[in-house]
Amino acid sequence: MPITEFLERNARLYGQETALVELNPTEERDQGLTWRDFKLIEGNADAPYRRELSWRDFDRRANRFANLLLSRGVPRGTKVAILLMNCIEWLPLYFGILKAGCIAVPMNFRYSGDEIRYCLELADVSVLIFGPEFVTRMDPIIKDLKDVQSFFFVGKDVPPYAEDCLKIMGFCSSSCPPVLLEDDDEAAIYFSSGTTGFPKAILHNHRALVSSCLTEQKHHGQQKDDVFLCIPPLYHTGAKMHWFGSLLSAGRAVILRGVKPEWILRAVTEEKCTIVWLLVPWAQDILDAIDSGRIRLDEYLLDQWRLMHIGAQPVPPSLIKRWKGIFPHHEYDTNYGLSESIGPGCVHLGVENIHKVGAIGKPGYLWETKIVENGKEVAPGQVGELCVKGPGVMLCYYKNPEATEEVLRDGWLYTGDMAKTDEDGFIYLVDRKKDVVISGGENIYPVQIEDFLRANEKIKDVAVIGLPDARLGEICAAIIQLKEGVTCTQEEIDAYCTGLPRYKRPRKVFFDKVPRNPTGKIEKPALREKYCRGSLVEAQING
Repeated sequence: MPITEFLERNARLYGQETALVELNPTEERDQGLTWRDFKLIEGNADAPYRRELSWRDFDRRANRFANLLLSRGVPRGTKVAILLMNCIEWLPLYFGILKAGCIAVPMNFRYSGDEIRYCLELADVSVLIFGPEFVTRMDPIIKDLKDVQSFFFVGKDVPPYAEDCLKIMGFCSSSCPPVLLEDDDEAAIYFSSGTTGFPKAILHNHRALVSSCLTEQKHHGQQKDDVFLCIPPLYHTGAKMHWFGSLLSAGRAVILRGVKPEWILRAVTEEKCTIVWLLVPWAQDILDAIDSGRIRLDEYLLDQWRLMHIGAQPVPPSLIKRWKGIFPHHEYDTNYGLSESIGPGCVHLGVENIHKVGAIGKPGYLWETKIVENGKEVAPGQVGELCVKGPGVMLCYYKNPEATEEVLRDGWLYTGDMAKTDEDGFIYLVDRKKDVVISGGENIYPVQIEDFLRANEKIKDVAVIGLPDARLGEICAAIIQLKEGVTCTQEEIDAYCTGLPRYKRPRKVFFDKVPRNPTGKIEKPALREKYCRGSLVEAQING
């Protein structure tokens, strides 16, 4: 059955119960309000700090947006993009797109204007939903978005080229739209990227979305009384597919807009959260705040918190040892996945296997794995490429058959990650074929930074690599070869890089020759060997 039926079931059985809560601690800081000062009932837009939505109103909002699309003559299969920060409107709009028989296209809220334009064109988007945070990025490119026929805005001060989405939805029917959905219908496009730095559009069907619900609930045992704290961005498969376990169990979810340790622990306390998914830097920040005395655990009520799990990047075993020392009653888990495999869970450690921390685990529920080299499976302990197979494997890279053929073979997804198994069958990642740097759970593509830096008139050549970092997992380092006779300082490079989004700016700069092989390719393994050793020691000491 399509994933929308889970929402309709919850609305029918648990209509008055809370489905979603949004907490915005930035508003509390600015206004001096407490979380209990405001409680949003649908339509009360004057509650900026805490907003909540019942399962019935969640479903009604999804129906309204679906009926809005249908009333505008938007045909089945139309790509509808969501460019919003995490908010209580996000998921109802996503499900409204699906209910209309359209294809949801979540957009990274860190994209620059040029990246927004590229992804909209790549995915053949005809309808775009966006929020106030993106107006300054949309304004310069709006004239170029000739194929986008409708712009819907969520927020105040609607720009002249858009329509007030929530206002128009208020005039639409809240009844379920008359659209028949099948498991094999196309449902969503997510964006990934290879070493070229250009995003690929990953196409999934409803069967894949449903499979992620089943896998997540099987792994983490969500029950109806569980409360999931969602902090990572909803455009990412990780956050949404972990929430899918709550959708399946009809459990409440709390969307926290902010990552300060105090905000996370207060959200757990106030909302009685039982499951929290963290990235490595957030977990480290919580531990550091506790160790420094900035956070006193006796000021919070955390006894109901039963599970902490981490994904999106390698997890240092030392971090989990520290965490268990402070929270010994917590179960711990980690999941491995890709957007091409509908997010986390194709490989799964399991709470019962904490003694294997450092491994990514074994095949997840409904999944198979193998490790191959030159087309043949390798023996335990030998390194090869990790391949996964299951109902969550993507249909294709949209409009890119060549790239699809490279990674999909006989139903197997070739991940590009090098791995090995131990004698017990647990999988360990060894290295990545791709040069993607994973910093704080975000993929950073070195080619984009290299191209930006090469535009500097003082730079002859540049290579960007990842260096180990105790908090973020990796940070970007730029090895810069200057033109002959030219001088330059790191301060000049730092100033120049303000033209990049903050998370893409190199954290370290080395002035050195950039080695290339006879075919002109940068010898990044040599650079990693040269520069990573000291950073690895530093990361281990800091960890």
